[in-house]
Amino acid sequence: MRYTVRWSALLVVAVLWAATANAQTQAQAQARPQTQAQVPAKTEAQAQTLTPTADDLVEKHLAAMGGRAALTKLESRTATGSIVVSAQGMELAGAVEVFAKAPNKARSLIRLDLSQVGGTEMVIDQRCDGKTAFAGNSIQGDREITGNRLQNMLNASFPTPLLKYKEAGTKVELVGKDKVGMRDVFVIQYTPKAGSSSRQSFDADTYMLLRVVTKVDAPELGGEIEQTTDLSDYREIDGVKIPFTVQTINSAQTVTIRLDKVEHNKPIDESMFAKPVAKQD
Repeated sequence: MRYTVRWSALLVVAVLWAATANAQTQAQAQARPQTQAQVPAKTEAQAQTLTPTADDLVEKHLAAMGGRAALTKLESRTATGSIVVSAQGMELAGAVEVFAKAPNKARSLIRLDLSQVGGTEMVIDQRCDGKTAFAGNSIQGDREITGNRLQNMLNASFPTPLLKYKEAGTKVELVGKDKVGMRDVFVIQYTPKAGSSSRQSFDADTYMLLRVVTKVDAPELGGEIEQTTDLSDYREIDGVKIPFTVQTINSAQTVTIRLDKVEHNKPIDESMFAKPVAKQD
């Protein structure tokens, strides 16, 4: 079962959060002969149009998602979908359920078919109650989530950490422009007070988040690893755009989640996020 052991350890630490990008000045590339006095004015105007500040970029992104008003109305989210894990020449499929509740409570329940590797089913149940976190695994057993992994879960506030990033003491810095596929993107460095920092790439036209690159602690694989998460297939639910496809890639595997149903503000009992009570013999 070596394959499933490596996979499950990574999935638990998977983060929904690009390559180094340098700022590009199109004014230089497109410049035509002109007077000295004209050059600075035109370059500055183009820079303001093409390159927003990091704070402006965040606000444009929030507006593209649906706006602060629509986002602040969201108190909870439930979602269901499918998951495919690709590694070592195999693809293992399963089902996923995701629950989230403001400010930072979350739970993911994954059932993975292991028949290709001689098993039956692996169930991974990861929970965060806003203070502590727990991971249950039907094959590897249960454990507390601590340290960097816990902090990253606490940082993942609902509906988006960018809604109140300043209040949380998070720093955002525009580091340049790049491409994700054929799309031009603005890249910001996102650095919380504690936990993993990330590079987040926003579409230069739509301002939707397309890619997140971060490093996460994975002692099972010998230490810190880099993960790239691509978000696509945005759909509007209750006035807010949500990525229905999320693909996370690292050196060991590719995990693809495709949602089929998303609902907001359904009542979710607090016990859903708490560590399950141990069964009495």
